Amino acid sequence: MPSLPTSPLTPRQWGLFAALLVPPVLTLVLATPRPWVAVSYFLTMSVASYGLYAYDKQRAQTGKWRIPESRLHLFSLLGGWPGAYLAQRRFRHKTAKTLFQAVFWIIVAGYQLVSVDGLLGWPLLGGVGK
Repeated sequence: MPSLPTSPLTPRQWGLFAALLVPPVLTLVLATPRPWVAVSYFLTMSVASYGLYAYDKQRAQTGKWRIPESRLHLFSLLGGWPGAYLAQRRFRHKTAKTLFQAVFWIIVAGYQLVSVDGLLGWPLLGGVGK
């Protein structure tokens, strides 16, 4: 089995990652009733997403069946976007695919929007379902 090519994240990539984590983590800790449950869930989804990217990259190198891009996006949408971000940079996987990246960053932007809304007391989404 071939080893995965890896690339360390640059300080800029780590900085962006940290900045993107601040609103969601603060929202989970400050605006959810059981922050440890939410943090555990998102951590699990991130680890799973990272693993899917690693597996897909390995399959791509050997010319075998690949994980559908829609599944990678689904894991990001379900909370695994931090793991997906790290895997994309670490394995240099899916970073050159413009449409894939556009969808990924829309998912990340959605998490940022919801997080900021939560930190502000849910003025936008708090009225949903009322």
